[in-house]
Amino acid sequence: MESKIKIYEQGLKEYSKATIFQGNLLMILWVFLGTISCRLFCPLTGWIYLLFAIIMIGIILRKLLCTNCCYYNRWCCLGWGKLSTLFFKGGNIEKFKDSYGQKLAPFTYGLLTVIPLIFLLISIFQEFVFFKLMILILLLLVSIYSGAINRKKTCSKCRMRLICKGCAVKQN
Repeated sequence: MESKIKIYEQGLKEYSKATIFQGNLLMILWVFLGTISCRLFCPLTGWIYLLFAIIMIGIILRKLLCTNCCYYNRWCCLGWGKLSTLFFKGGNIEKFKDSYGQKLAPFTYGLLTVIPLIFLLISIFQEFVFFKLMILILLLLVSIYSGAINRKKTCSKCRMRLICKGCAVKQN
């Protein structure tokens, strides 16, 4: 049976360990800064944010996206194809394009970006401290770099770019 899914054949079969390390470092920094931002508003909010990030990024999106990806059991740009094999049975690449994860991922990452910004801005208006401004600047820089620049770079080499709704590069 021939697959109906069109893979970007020029894409990487596996990403380098350096790319994976950089991507995960940026993700950890982003979640860390988001957690601090929420914590500055209210400590409980910080814990809720961190728990939400871990569950959504580490478990739910891995199940919904990675199990149906061609990088399942391979080194994708963040290494999550390998990680997902430790917890979930492989799925079907034919289901990737229309998976619920394709809809949930932008919503999740949007929340993980916007919520800390809102709470941090409220916190800054409540009491201005230079530390809060530094966190805001760092959060914006990491979010912009991760969400635009680095994402575009990794998406350009991804074999799933032709069917991924979250791809950051123009399709050919």
